[in-house]
Amino acid sequence: MDDFGYAPAGIDPAVPSVARMYDYYLGGKDNFPSDREAAEKMLAIGRQMGNDGREIARENRGFLGRAVRHLAESGVTQFIDIGAGLPTQENVHQVAQRHAPGSRVVYVDNDPVVLVHARALLADNPDTIVMSGDLRDPGAIFDDPEVRAHIDFTRPFAVLLVSVLHFVTEDETAARTVAGIRERLVPGGHLVLSHIYKGDIQEEVVEASKQVYSATSSGGLAGRSLARIASFFDGLEILEPGLVPVQAWRPDVPWEVPADPGDSGILGAVARKP
Repeated sequence: MDDFGYAPAGIDPAVPSVARMYDYYLGGKDNFPSDREAAEKMLAIGRQMGNDGREIARENRGFLGRAVRHLAESGVTQFIDIGAGLPTQENVHQVAQRHAPGSRVVYVDNDPVVLVHARALLADNPDTIVMSGDLRDPGAIFDDPEVRAHIDFTRPFAVLLVSVLHFVTEDETAARTVAGIRERLVPGGHLVLSHIYKGDIQEEVVEASKQVYSATSSGGLAGRSLARIASFFDGLEILEPGLVPVQAWRPDVPWEVPADPGDSGILGAVARKP
């Protein structure tokens, strides 16, 4: 799609997409000029504060991979990735099926470009499906006939909300959304979540970022406090090492946790329903 000069039905290439911006951060080419322009604004904001936006995106992606690897090795073989974004390297199905062959994955997104690309890529993978869905209505996702035929909801499954909930800007809506997901988890099920942290150090970055993301298809961005992010795991058992910068979640190489987690930009955790 890079400079292809066309867009799928329902897509305005002049309006940046958070999925395509993230693809650009990761070095992908599935993005329009508007996405690259908005992404470069975000990278510039980060540089002003001494942050490397591309590195943060890569670390967030690394957290996703390590979390899925851990769950697959622990016996969880069903995954629902909400806000999956554009396919890139080390997707959920690739990691899960490598460590637990036969793992089943549902990718959910509301961006038509994501859906077109993901369906084309996964057409020959019967254990993986792609569906259109809205994070704000998790019930519709779980009750979708195709999802119910693909996922056995009587057995443990994991729901992934990786760098997506901060695009739900209303706190009440975000809390209600995650509560609805927690209610659907069965014992042994897991929630994997990462979210932009809004601490004292990050205040200026978050406020500037809001201005950029207000012009995207998501309509905004909400950094949240440590306590607010922790509340998304209410009633669940948070696995070690807890809610930490994504770089520090069971890293493959040692990573020192900063005194203020805001230095990392994004916090993440994996939690289990008892």
